[in-house]
Order: sequence, then structure tokens, then C-alpha cells
Amino acid sequence: MSQMSVSEAVVSRRSIRRFKPEPVSREVLERVLEKAQRAPSGGNVQPWNARVVAGASLARLVATVAEVIPQGRAAHAPEYAIYPPELDGVYEARRFGVGEAMYAALGIGREDKRGRLTQFMDNFRGFGAPVLMLVHTPCYMGPPQWSDIGMWLQTVMLLLREEGLDSCPQEAWVVYQKQVRECVAIPDDHVFFCGLAIGHRDPEAAVNQFDVPRAPLSEVVAFEGF
Repeated sequence: MSQMSVSEAVVSRRSIRRFKPEPVSREVLERVLEKAQRAPSGGNVQPWNARVVAGASLARLVATVAEVIPQGRAAHAPEYAIYPPELDGVYEARRFGVGEAMYAALGIGREDKRGRLTQFMDNFRGFGAPVLMLVHTPCYMGPPQWSDIGMWLQTVMLLLREEGLDSCPQEAWVVYQKQVRECVAIPDDHVFFCGLAIGHRDPEAAVNQFDVPRAPLSEVVAFEGF
């Protein structure tokens, strides 16, 4: 089998929300993460840290979070705002649009509150992925270091595609950071940033097939001096 090109990895990567139960070996994950250490970071700080959980450890985390989900927002305790409260215009439209496209693909109407809640809860099962990587960084790190973590995560996700694997970055886990910390040894002086579900996509699942449009280049990039 020929090796996947970077372009093929970029185009084929998407946030997968239904995984097969097929396991992922530690050897493959170590290979991916070892290569991902080449990701760039300002001053070579490399501010990313992660715990990779599977098996009984992942099952315990899922069960612990499931216990508090019925409490609704009362159980939420994020350490940072996932979206800025001022989000509006095209940015809010893009966020709203992808959510509605997902629910439409699943046949879940806006009036189906139970159906939408069920789909939302699937976040906290990692969408059935056999592996969940939990990313954290020291509390004193600033926006430049957080952007470094984003570059590292993208590198990880593209390398996973090269290995025939898929992923879903999940900031949703941060609302239950207290429960995550009960189950996983994240240092007290670190911010829990996000989860990354890892596994093999279910290609037949509608939730993995709906279109996720991107803004045209002319809307986000301006060229000068050419």
C-alpha cells in the first residue's frame, strides 16, 4: 500500500462521530506521537502534555461522567470558555451551520430535544472510539502556547490518517474537567484543554458523511504585493 500524501491526509481528515470498536495498538500510537514531536512551537517550548487512555481506564472515565450528565449544566465546570461570548457574524453562522447539518444527517429535527441530547451525550463516550487522548498544559501558558498545541494536535491527526486511523478533537470534555481529573492524573497546576477520540471510522454512519463546508479562500485570505 502506497503511503498517504500530506494532501490526501488533509482532505480525508474530518471529525469522526461514530467509530468502530476495533482496537488501536499502543505501538501505532507511540509511532504517531513520536513523529508528532516534530510539530513547531515558539521557542521550542513544546507546551503540549497528554494522557492516552483506553480499556478499563476509558470505561471508568465514561462511567464517571455519565453519573453527572443528568444534572445538566449544574455539573458543568469548564476551566475556560470554549467559545467567546461575543462570537457573532460569519463565525457564529459557521458554528450553528455545522451543528444543524449534523442533526439533519441524523434525521434529528430541532424540536427533537431528546434526540439532540442523546447525540450530545455521545460526546462523552468518545463516539465509541477505543482510545481517548486528554490534552493539558501548565496554567501559566498563554495564547501563543495554546496555538502551538493546536499545531501539534493537527500534526497528530494527520499522522493518524497516514496510519489509516481517524480522530475527533473534543473540547466538550472540558465541561466535566472535575470528573476527568478524578479518573486521570492531570496535574493541579495544568489546564485541561481537550480530548481527542482516536480509532477507525464507521464509513457507513451518516454522521460521518455530511458535508462540512469551508469558507472560500477569498473570504479569509488577502494577498498583497503579488
